[in-house]
Amino acid sequence: MTELPEIWSYLREGPLLWLTATLVAYLAGDAAYRLSRDNPLVNPVLVAMLLLAALLWATRTPYGTYFEGAQFVHFMLGPATVALAGPLYSNLHHMRRTLIPMAGALLVGSGTAILSALWIADVLGVGGATLASLAPKSTTAPVAIGIAEQLGGLPTLTATLVILTGIIGAVVVTPLMNALRITDWRARGFAVGTAAHGIGTARAFQVNQTAGAFAGIGMGFNALLTALIAPYVLALFQ
Repeated sequence: MTELPEIWSYLREGPLLWLTATLVAYLAGDAAYRLSRDNPLVNPVLVAMLLLAALLWATRTPYGTYFEGAQFVHFMLGPATVALAGPLYSNLHHMRRTLIPMAGALLVGSGTAILSALWIADVLGVGGATLASLAPKSTTAPVAIGIAEQLGGLPTLTATLVILTGIIGAVVVTPLMNALRITDWRARGFAVGTAAHGIGTARAFQVNQTAGAFAGIGMGFNALLTALIAPYVLALFQ
């Protein structure tokens, strides 16, 4: 028994351990989601995040050690985002017919995401690098981190906010849209993609393929628009 702590100390320094733990945690989250009969509250990413957080806390493993192993998953976020060009291309005929409504929804959604976060933070007395970290919270992680760095924000804080935003959006989108009686899958998908980036897009694909495609479109356009307008909106609060 006295050898177990020494064995664990050796194993936890290996990157393969944490990559495996990340994949196993997500598989466990996905299994829990299926067992719950697709309950949005049992989001696979949320379950995986809680399991990994509990494991890191219980083993007293620094986040830096974990990230050395899990950084391959982080690297794949970029190609996964680019791969959404596929749904964008396959739905070009739908986009042409709804281009003006989508442009209006994008401007309102992206502007609201940035303005609301900065305004609430400003009212609460938040400023400096922390305030700058909030601006890109509704964009996909690779883009959000790049924007935060350019704005003088804290990339680690931005990444955390991006994940929380995505999880909250994925959990509330289905009951919220049902309560509002929004039945157009294009509108539902575009809204969640704009507000909750990749995690919301994954949730949209679980519900409906058309919603997932439009969520990917919303996520991509929102990332581009946020990169353009975030510096100017942030300047209003500085």
